[in-house]
Amino acid sequence: MVTATTPPTDAVFKAIADPTRREILSLLRGGGQTVGAIAGNFRMTRPAVSKHVRVLRSAGLIRTRQSGTLRLCELNAQPLRVADAWLREYRVFWNASLRDLKTYVEDAP
Repeated sequence: MVTATTPPTDAVFKAIADPTRREILSLLRGGGQTVGAIAGNFRMTRPAVSKHVRVLRSAGLIRTRQSGTLRLCELNAQPLRVADAWLREYRVFWNASLRDLKTYVEDAP
């Protein structure tokens, strides 16, 4: 669980570690949805989905806003830059490994 003392980087990684939460983020890429609409995409109870939404909201990955009588959840992708920055260091390794593999395959007899 993400707490008030969890560093932002850890909160983001903990939030996206769960496949259900990643799927919720994917759903919200298409636009804002209510928790009920989000829950309709899963085989779990609405309270269980609400817990996932709370984790995402506490990590800053979801914002909520009132639209009339509805409360819409919307994606806030900005905190994902933390994950991107962390992965950037490993992309250098992957790119080098792929170049080495390409060279090996092309030079193989």
